[in-house]
Amino acid sequence: MKPILKLYRGYANDQEFIVFGHVFKQSTAGNYEFEKKRFKNARSVLRMFLIKTIPNADVYLEHNGTLIHTKSLKDGYFKFCIPLKEELAHGWADYYVSTFYEGEEIKEKGTYIRPYEGDLGFISDIDDTFLVSHTRNMFKKIYILLWKNINKRKIFEDVVPHYQALSTAGRNKKDELNAFFYVSSSEWNLYKFIVRFTEKHELPRAVLLLKDIKTSLMDFFVTGRGNHNHKFDKIKHILEFYPHLQYTLLGDDSQHDPFLYEDVCKIFPVTVKAVYIRQTGHSKKEKAVAAIKNIESMGVATCYFKDSSEAIEHSKRIGLIA
Repeated sequence: MKPILKLYRGYANDQEFIVFGHVFKQSTAGNYEFEKKRFKNARSVLRMFLIKTIPNADVYLEHNGTLIHTKSLKDGYFKFCIPLKEELAHGWADYYVSTFYEGEEIKEKGTYIRPYEGDLGFISDIDDTFLVSHTRNMFKKIYILLWKNINKRKIFEDVVPHYQALSTAGRNKKDELNAFFYVSSSEWNLYKFIVRFTEKHELPRAVLLLKDIKTSLMDFFVTGRGNHNHKFDKIKHILEFYPHLQYTLLGDDSQHDPFLYEDVCKIFPVTVKAVYIRQTGHSKKEKAVAAIKNIESMGVATCYFKDSSEAIEHSKRIGLIA
């Protein structure tokens, strides 16, 4: 059975180039239809969690005129971490990965970014940070995921102008945007949906770093839950990969973001510039307030807000955006 390659947005600095993806069995990795209504939308979402991955598949990356070979891991995931001898151009660019089936080459194109020279970087959560997901209510979250197609899913008011302003903060040229990363406990299964949602609402184009892929219906019913240590590891990796940037972290209080970001600030005391936490309930959470106060005591600007208009005003007040 002919395999399918799924490539994700990669990233590079002046020393290393990183791209990654999955290898699937064809019958389980078709085109998902996120604009269908009700039952058809639910079927598309469920199909995302009924995929079959291919372990130990041969995968090749085209780089500088040569094919670099690796193999997929047990869950079909592959990753190329390539040291650079020559600097890559700044901005978004294409990369190509291929595999072979019965002598036939199967090639796919992905994209990666080497951020333009600058001082600012932004790391944002997804669910209940900009995408209304009702993470605190598991049954409501699953209902919305199944029965609300991409056109019916809601985004918080004023998120888009805030994020767009952050992406151009400190920039004189319109085409030179700041580095943006979306780091979430959503699984790789939801990658295509998230990309389409962010494109539909004109949110900044970003590298996505998600949780390990799931391959069963039981996994669907606990999507986005469980251990969040992977988010800490991925944020730590970004800060180490681009150590010269001053970061703004954006999240919400529905799960662990306040405490996760508190730990990040403790380990990177001169790297984090600001922390934004969205209030998802009727009142602020006592433990979240305590974590945010502790972050402030380390000299990091903080904003615990209900509406994004508050976050915009705070960003203006601290000089983050014009």
